[in-house]
Amino acid sequence: MPRKARIDAPGALHHVVVRGVERRRIFRSNTDRHNFINRLETLIPETTAQCFAWALMPNHVHLLLRTGLTPISTLMGRLLTGYAVWFNKRYRRHGPLFQNRYRSILCQEDPYFKELVRYIHLNPLRAGLAADMTALDTYPWCGHGVLMNRTAQSWQATDVVLALFSNRLTESRKHYRAFVEEGVAEGRRPDLTGGGLLRSVGGWRALKDLRRAGIRIKGDERILGDSEFVEDTLAAAREFFEEQYALEKKGYDFQWVVSRVAAVLSLDEGQVTALAKSPQTVTARRLLCFWAHRKLGMATVEIAKELGLCQSAVSRLSAGGEKLAKENGFKLTEKA
Repeated sequence: MPRKARIDAPGALHHVVVRGVERRRIFRSNTDRHNFINRLETLIPETTAQCFAWALMPNHVHLLLRTGLTPISTLMGRLLTGYAVWFNKRYRRHGPLFQNRYRSILCQEDPYFKELVRYIHLNPLRAGLAADMTALDTYPWCGHGVLMNRTAQSWQATDVVLALFSNRLTESRKHYRAFVEEGVAEGRRPDLTGGGLLRSVGGWRALKDLRRAGIRIKGDERILGDSEFVEDTLAAAREFFEEQYALEKKGYDFQWVVSRVAAVLSLDEGQVTALAKSPQTVTARRLLCFWAHRKLGMATVEIAKELGLCQSAVSRLSAGGEKLAKENGFKLTEKA
């Protein structure tokens, strides 16, 4: 069965799980963990994403991310590819480091945000890596210690999480810690480790009760949320992928986008793809990268090759291009 396409949108909340191939270790030392974290420190601000919770386990990683203007696939692709290449070189190994694709579950924010933060940050305690809550408070390889102000990571969005518990910082940390500690007794939460119909409604008993009441529930393993959220998300995703398919069917390619950018901005096509730093060319590159990446579905590495730029530059330009298109009402096609 073919794998379903990932669902993403700017501002979407994702619970990302990355596992080592055959459940093998992906971190063998603190040097490895530092390398992974350093990559997050670079990529999170660069892609305008936010990270609210994280945990580095011996053979897997949990991240709670909100997508910025750069797609989650770009962020994760750069993170995992870069780390895997470094890891393989360090340990003189070959072959894949991670198990298949990373798992990304699009989450409904209101009912699940706090629960996911707690679930992710309790992972080291449940695995015995931290002996108790006191040890977890200073555990360096998950975001709980950062929220408790016992460890520091500038890229973690602590303010957003703490604001959910109190407007006063000291009180918010106190209430947050109590909330996390309450979750210890709950044990493992399979309803938070993935989407799907059963998990989204709370198990078979809840599903049967809803069916008896005549309530039809929509489910999807890529989404964690109620039926309305699932349906709205799928509808938006269908619209996005249908647009990409329609453009591809009409034969729209990178060169066509170059021509369209030139026409919209009243420039020569050579100015659009030039490496010059003039304001007109920089504006054109932003729009070009955004339309090629987010509308045609081209990978940033492909666009980088076309323009003679690095992949990170394309990601930044694409983010700026989306803002530019919205502010000025620029459309890729006349009917868009």
